[in-house]
Amino acid sequence: MDRTSAQKRRESVIRAAIAEFARTGYHGTSTAAIAKRVGVTQPYLFRLFPDKKAIFVAALMRSMDDTRLAFERAADGMKDGEQALRAMTGAYAHLMSTRPETLLMQMQGYAAVAAAEAQGDDLIGEVVRAGWMRIWETVHLSLGADADETASFFACGMLGNTLTAIGLPASAGR
Repeated sequence: MDRTSAQKRRESVIRAAIAEFARTGYHGTSTAAIAKRVGVTQPYLFRLFPDKKAIFVAALMRSMDDTRLAFERAADGMKDGEQALRAMTGAYAHLMSTRPETLLMQMQGYAAVAAAEAQGDDLIGEVVRAGWMRIWETVHLSLGADADETASFFACGMLGNTLTAIGLPASAGR
């Protein structure tokens, strides 16, 4: 396989991992399930990633970056914080409705932090905190660096996340 094909396959593995980990979490997801979803063997999976944790981390980083990019693209060119707020809210609602695995992957990441750190493994926590701060900074700057507005945006978003994760429409929080 040439380098481009390996890069495309790695991307396929990350997307498959997001879907699998989003549904069943870190401990409930097997590398066999990820390999099957992609259509590769487990040995090939481990040529792309050293272990299951590396796949989980790559999936977590991608899902957080996808969210950050959705906010960044939505707010690009907006003249004020209010326009950016509306655009980012709409972009996030669209992301949650079209790719709910992105949200669920992040929630699996949040849950995995405490378990990993209880076992002395700080990597997942470091990845989650860094990803969260990148998302925060993107939103914060887009809203004109208003801390209260940023906190409110995330508070409403997390309520929507929770409602979505438990199977209620985000509008149930209104």
